[in-house]
Amino acid sequence: MGAGKGGGLPRDLARARSQVRDWRGRRQPGDRIPQRLWTLAVRLVHRHGVSRTAMALGLDYYSLKRRAEESAKSAQAASPTFVELPSSLMAGKQGLFELDNGAGASMRVQLVGYDAADLEALAGSFWNAD
Repeated sequence: MGAGKGGGLPRDLARARSQVRDWRGRRQPGDRIPQRLWTLAVRLVHRHGVSRTAMALGLDYYSLKRRAEESAKSAQAASPTFVELPSSLMAGKQGLFELDNGAGASMRVQLVGYDAADLEALAGSFWNAD
């Protein structure tokens, strides 16, 4: 990213400045800046910052900042937050249970590959023990 023509601006900023100036030279009064130029400016914000990009291109700082923030939010929202990967091995049921009978006795049980009926029988015998 060396400096190019345009008063010591990096080449990408100088090219963008030239594109904005060309558009301004041929626009009709009341025309809005085309989306392609805003998109280019937002991309440059990620490299050079809002202030430097806005000054180089002659854009409103706050408009450019708002568009850059919206772009970052939409990019973040578009990316998945959770990706489920299929397991190559089927994992058995695992569980850690803590049983308390209310009379001060407690039991901690870690089970791997159990059936719910087994857990029910274990808990029943613990709670019914004298």
